[in-house]
Amino acid sequence: MTTEKLDELRNELSVKSKNGIDFTLSASIIWLVIAYLWTLKFKAYDRSVLVFIAGAPLLPMALFFSRILKTNWKITNNPLQPLGLWLNFAQLFYFPFLIFTMIKIPEYFIMVYAIITGAHLFPYGWFYKTSWYSIFSGIIAIGALLLGLNLSFEKMYLIALFTSVSLFILTSFLYLDTTKKLKQGKL
Repeated sequence: MTTEKLDELRNELSVKSKNGIDFTLSASIIWLVIAYLWTLKFKAYDRSVLVFIAGAPLLPMALFFSRILKTNWKITNNPLQPLGLWLNFAQLFYFPFLIFTMIKIPEYFIMVYAIITGAHLFPYGWFYKTSWYSIFSGIIAIGALLLGLNLSFEKMYLIALFTSVSLFILTSFLYLDTTKKLKQGKL
């Protein structure tokens, strides 16, 4: 496969699935809910469990947004399309860190979860042929770490709020990237 053909396949994924904005928009809403949950007066462990539960609607919400935004989840005849699912599954291998944190140091659970969320976005920059994923991967992961190192436990909800806002901004840039590619006739 030539580099040109590979780029053509990546551009097709980017445009037809609109850079995955249905997922990033859903995630920004979920992280807003997580920010609220982290303000509750429960033990950190109990809030961590609630956060796991709050993440469950991500896929149905993304499906709902895909209908509204007219994004395609399956691009037939594009051999790269299944890679998107595999990249998403890859984040599951970060979850042992998350479970360890939930059990041993639950006060930092929200920081670790935000770092995992940010880190797992990085390869989508290549997948969708847009640097926005890679940029925001670093912003979210490093930002969550810096906030976690500097915030009191009572203010850790700001990490979730930061992640939500970052994902919403990322969604906006991804939308603009898709629009630009359409205008340039990338597909």
